Amino acid sequence: MLGLLPAVQFHLQEGRPYALVAAGAGLATLLLVDALQGRGSPARWAAYGGAVAVCGLLNWLSLLVLPAHLVTLLWVRPERRVLLRWAAASAAAATAVLPLVLYSRGQSGQVSWIPPLTWHMMIGPAVLLAIGALGALADRPRRGRLSAASVGLPLLAVPQTGLIGLSLVKPLYVDRYVLFSLLGLALLIGAALAALVRAAAPRSPRAAPWLVPVLVAAAALALLPQSLAKRSPASRVDDVLAIAAQVRRVKQPGDAVVYLPAARRDTGLVSPDAVAGLRDVALARSPEESATLKGEEAAPDRIRAAMLAQRRILLVTDAEQVARPVAGARDKAKASVLEQHFTAVADHQVRGRRVTVYERLPDAPGRR
Repeated sequence: MLGLLPAVQFHLQEGRPYALVAAGAGLATLLLVDALQGRGSPARWAAYGGAVAVCGLLNWLSLLVLPAHLVTLLWVRPERRVLLRWAAASAAAATAVLPLVLYSRGQSGQVSWIPPLTWHMMIGPAVLLAIGALGALADRPRRGRLSAASVGLPLLAVPQTGLIGLSLVKPLYVDRYVLFSLLGLALLIGAALAALVRAAAPRSPRAAPWLVPVLVAAAALALLPQSLAKRSPASRVDDVLAIAAQVRRVKQPGDAVVYLPAARRDTGLVSPDAVAGLRDVALARSPEESATLKGEEAAPDRIRAAMLAQRRILLVTDAEQVARPVAGARDKAKASVLEQHFTAVADHQVRGRRVTVYERLPDAPGRR
């Protein structure tokens, strides 16, 4: 089930750490289950703490696996000795990751692109939790009994809801940060399939063993278009190099460039030759001068004045299908000037990004 989930297939192909984190969380969960089944040797607990620590160093939000495991422990109610050993291993892992957590707080501006929570962002987690709850009910969980539901439901629900809670303080909700929670979803789907087999066995003992293979094959066929799409170049909708090449083709001497949002300035940072000769009129301090990833922009009124002094502006932004609503005073100033005083004369969208050429209207302020 885990391998069939489209999000898992997508991130298994990437060079980013999310698949490794999911693997580490899966290993830690397996070691916890071993301990709850009486195989909790000191070496296994050390391996548990090591797996959690490595996951935390790859992405410290993966430490949300610890409260998920705590919920499992409280549900199963193991011996006090198991609880103490879990607490020691968890504390060691968290201590190993703590310096990274503290250091990264000073770089929180690098995730300023993450938007605040909105109700439509909660639809995906709500659907996952609903599916997981159905699987848990099918497993008929009982307090004090180790089961797929007692492991899978906390593993699915706690990281999702925990990240949502953190995002109420600081916007951090990106589903890939808790990709490992889909391990819980896979367990719960498996529990539902097992319940289906148990229910069918008394009535159709010959057919029951074929239920899982047939359903898995049907799911694989139904998801085949998604699986193929995730493996195509078009599935990567944030292609910096493609839009940089487009900027290189459409620019003219004397043009200015504006990035909306400011994070799209990575186009010029990755391919500086593509924007050579273009004036970045919103930029106040370069990344080198400001010791930031993408530099610091001027105040909204200065951005407005600088844009009104231009004849042609290249706007580098996100494609319509992935663009978020304009937020922030600076970005609103950019959008307002272009809407009121410029007209679009060319528009190109390439793999999730967009470059639009604007020319100033004849009666625009500042026109010479």
